[in-house]
Amino acid sequence: MSEGIKSFRIGSSRVYCGMEDKFWYLKNCPLFEKLSERHVQELESQSRSRTFVKGGMIYMPADHGESVYLLTSGRIKLYHITPDGKQTLLAFIEPGEIFGELAVFDAGGREEFAEAMQKSTLIKIPKEVIQRYMEQHSEVALGVTKLMGFRRQRIERRLKSLLFRSNRERLVHLLVELADQYGTRISEGVRLGIKLSHQELASIIGSTRETVTVVLGELQAEGSIIIQRRQIILTQIERLARSIEMGVPNIPVDSPFINRNRRPARYGV
Repeated sequence: MSEGIKSFRIGSSRVYCGMEDKFWYLKNCPLFEKLSERHVQELESQSRSRTFVKGGMIYMPADHGESVYLLTSGRIKLYHITPDGKQTLLAFIEPGEIFGELAVFDAGGREEFAEAMQKSTLIKIPKEVIQRYMEQHSEVALGVTKLMGFRRQRIERRLKSLLFRSNRERLVHLLVELADQYGTRISEGVRLGIKLSHQELASIIGSTRETVTVVLGELQAEGSIIIQRRQIILTQIERLARSIEMGVPNIPVDSPFINRNRRPARYGV
């Protein structure tokens, strides 16, 4: 497959599209999928595509929220910086996801950092355009409302986890959720399709890099995980899930036809 062409599996068919095909991405975004082709074309004409290198900053706190973004390739992380200079990771944004949606309702500045974790391409949609479509199309307004409600639920679940779970339980909970979103079954167990440093894991669960390193070492010594070059394999995911009273996710067998970004990220605003 030539560079610049991306494929997605929809049902039993594989669809190919150019990386700059804004219409395809907008039409297949859940927020706009019920719009007519004419309305999607209008939306496309008022949107702009932009690519960021790894480490590129999409926006920072206090930046004026003028747009909503749709990620088409790569990965974005949303985070806060605490008063003592520590990074608190809020969310991973995967291709097909909308972020920065609070700009639709808030005329003030952004509240978090949005940074490209790898080379990423996104579609920038002016907030006035989203507002107009929300007024004209009830399904768009409902979609934005559902998105915000879903993310609020995630915040509440995360706060409960931070308040009532130990460092080990929080890390195990995170690993199982990452397996649900990014995992594929291989002979050794469940391989996570995302590589995170110990510091990034610590930023998500509200702990320290040193603590995460110790807990990962304990889990590896117990035979519950294997760590290879920053890649984690959960060898006993059923036992890990039961240990925190969490359901075992339904994880597919590794296949080149699986879309690994099959579920929305679960750690954010």
